[in-house]
Amino acid sequence: KGEGGQPVLCFLRRVMICQPFHVEHRNIVENDPSERVSAEASVLSSRVHYYSRLTASSDRLLSPPDHVIPCQEELYVYSPLGMAFKVTGGDGGAKNPSIITIFAIWNTMMGTSILSIPWGIKQAGFTLGIILLISMGLLTLYCCLRVLKSPKSIPYIDTSDWEFPDVCKYYFGKFGQWSSLVFSMVSLIGAMVVYWVLMSNFLFNTGKFIYNYAHNVSMSDTEFGTNGSERVICPDTAVFDRWWSKTNTIPFYLIILLLPLLNFRSASFFARFTFLGTISVVYLLILVTLKAIRLGFHLEFHWLESTQFYVPEFRLLFPQLTGVLTLAFFIHNCIITLMKSNKHQENNVRDLSVAYLLVGLTYLYVGVLIFSTFPSPPLSKDCIEPNFLDNFPSSDVLVFVARTCLLFQMTTVYPLLGYLVRVQMMSQVFGKHYPSFFHVFTLNIFIVGTGVCMAKYYPNIGSIIRYSGATCGLALVFVFPSLVHMISQKRRGELSWPSAIFHSLLIVLGVANVAGQFFM
Repeated sequence: KGEGGQPVLCFLRRVMICQPFHVEHRNIVENDPSERVSAEASVLSSRVHYYSRLTASSDRLLSPPDHVIPCQEELYVYSPLGMAFKVTGGDGGAKNPSIITIFAIWNTMMGTSILSIPWGIKQAGFTLGIILLISMGLLTLYCCLRVLKSPKSIPYIDTSDWEFPDVCKYYFGKFGQWSSLVFSMVSLIGAMVVYWVLMSNFLFNTGKFIYNYAHNVSMSDTEFGTNGSERVICPDTAVFDRWWSKTNTIPFYLIILLLPLLNFRSASFFARFTFLGTISVVYLLILVTLKAIRLGFHLEFHWLESTQFYVPEFRLLFPQLTGVLTLAFFIHNCIITLMKSNKHQENNVRDLSVAYLLVGLTYLYVGVLIFSTFPSPPLSKDCIEPNFLDNFPSSDVLVFVARTCLLFQMTTVYPLLGYLVRVQMMSQVFGKHYPSFFHVFTLNIFIVGTGVCMAKYYPNIGSIIRYSGATCGLALVFVFPSLVHMISQKRRGELSWPSAIFHSLLIVLGVANVAGQFFM
């Protein structure tokens, strides 16, 4: 209360942030206008007034400790009329039911890796590919649960706002903090490179479809001779092909569109289009189903030897699939944040497990259907491309729609990924999310240049995904979660030999996964 007993709006300065705080009250405006504040709230207000009289607000030595500060649900803004309005919209009002949390995880994990799953199964062999997909899903789920529970294993410290890099810093110091940042950057920049390659691919095929449709060019027009009933021609498309090339021109055209978008201070505008990811995945599932119905199944089982049209069920190239799957199931660097919005925290393990189950079933559905319905003969299963959409011609209308949707979706997601890279890197190095236009522009030039070079000289998204997935997964999926769990158990005196052997084996598997990308 101010002079004369009039209620006023009070603020407590903590960590350079002004928050509305408690004063004496008359009544609260919530569901019940006549509801009165409890005695506990009055005592809490008196405590804060006591601390505020001890010293000036600029002196941090005697500032109110954390246990005196009310939680978000107890914050009220008081008006001069003596009415108190409850503060809403914070963490307390942003909780989601389990079904929303599950599909949020599913939508976040569903990325470009889904396009390479059929290729990965082909590299490993059909039977071994299915076994590896299920096994990698279970392993990455377990490691993700270890990440999710890691902040709660730290005693005597409030870790409610911690992320996994904070946990790594607690256990491993600066090394843990910076190494987790580096490997997180590998996953994000790797995803941006894959996006650039795919956007070049989709833009090329979309433009080619529009050009062929406008000039009434059919696929057979590029061949000489006849098609058995009508004479066909070979139109002069040299000029178009010169200026509309998948590797020589399209990657540079994208710079004009995307480089300015990366320099925006905020990515909130692009976040509005994240729902397009769900639409694109659902459409891909419909597309795969329709193609499977039309093509039918083409399977023969040859366990160890290749034939003219079929690959063996077990192949030595299987690490290429495990590298892809490491990134396909990778959500470990943001799972703590995603699960904080879950309304029922006691169901976190169940909800995360269900989300992984849905993701695994989605990958299994796409991979098995595309591989098993690929027409062999006349084509060999080895013809399955790292981006399975490349196995369909540019003139396919259904595939054209899929490429167009994915192109627009990636155009909106790409600046979001760039924003995440900028925030994580700049805040660690310079202490600011946007230190200057020069710093941000230099970083964006490096990211865009990497994407252009890969799209021009090595546009193989399967290999890019497996290398980046295995590399970032080594630290954030296998090594750090396992070490954090073992150290935590050791400090509590609960570390057993089976646990030590199992988690050490996980670390060995992570190292072998990386080594396999270079030697297999």
